[in-house]
Amino acid sequence: MFVSEPLNPAFEMRLPTLTQARAPLTTTVRVTNELGEERDLAIPAERDLTVYVDKRELVTLMTLGAHPEWLVLGYLRNQRLVDSVADIESITVDWDVGAASVKTRSGIDAIEERTAKKVVTTGCGQGSVFGGLMDEIDAIALSPEAQLRQTDLYEVVKAIREQESTYKNAGSVHGCALFRGPEMLIFVEDVGRHNAVDTIAGWMWTQNPADMQGDDKVFYTTGRLTSEMVIKSAQMGVPVVVSRSGMTQMGLEVAQRVGLCAIGRATNQRFLCFSHPERLVRDAVVKVAPALPPELPA
Repeated sequence: MFVSEPLNPAFEMRLPTLTQARAPLTTTVRVTNELGEERDLAIPAERDLTVYVDKRELVTLMTLGAHPEWLVLGYLRNQRLVDSVADIESITVDWDVGAASVKTRSGIDAIEERTAKKVVTTGCGQGSVFGGLMDEIDAIALSPEAQLRQTDLYEVVKAIREQESTYKNAGSVHGCALFRGPEMLIFVEDVGRHNAVDTIAGWMWTQNPADMQGDDKVFYTTGRLTSEMVIKSAQMGVPVVVSRSGMTQMGLEVAQRVGLCAIGRATNQRFLCFSHPERLVRDAVVKVAPALPPELPA
């Protein structure tokens, strides 16, 4: 099945024609526990997807396959290989051969040179970035006025906790989501967090640009905030990222450099703001558990 119509009828930019090649997210296997007992268990159905751009092999992505067309579109966006969704004519995914065929409208300039250098990142499933990891960072301009209310942060964490997910059923995946205030716009899971953020980036490009500016958005990930995750969030124009995990040194350096508010260790009403706390509006009454008395010496 092919789709090319935008969700918002007022959105008139030319969108690529996309297949809807969904694949099962889990598979059932037989396992044996420590007592020698056998039972069925659902595990994530990881599969390989080789991406071809204008008949040239580009990369093989390991993915669950929930939204492969958005994944490929977002990958091209976050790799800075295309400047606009209008540059893509079609993306055709065929799971029978494990391939995604991308047809551009006028080719990608100097694609061989631009993809010659590859940085292997710390992303789960071993992500990679073409070119220098820090290239064009200084060109990113995040809205200086963008802020997140602390009460909305708590709603974000609550929404993720209550979200039905492959992780709850089978584990072994990462989840990412895009919020506008406390409203969840999209939730995506994949074997690697870099795939999940790319899928969201691709989805954003298929929506009305007037609705998908990143200024009023919050990006959430279950994985740690590495340089790759911070860079991709900033490239999407999102000024606040939240994680239930921690943050790496390089991720922090990038966040500080581009003006991005990075919040980690976010669970229930607890969190740590690593960078640009001025973006966080403290409008919540925090109930902190009383500290335990010190232990008496033996």
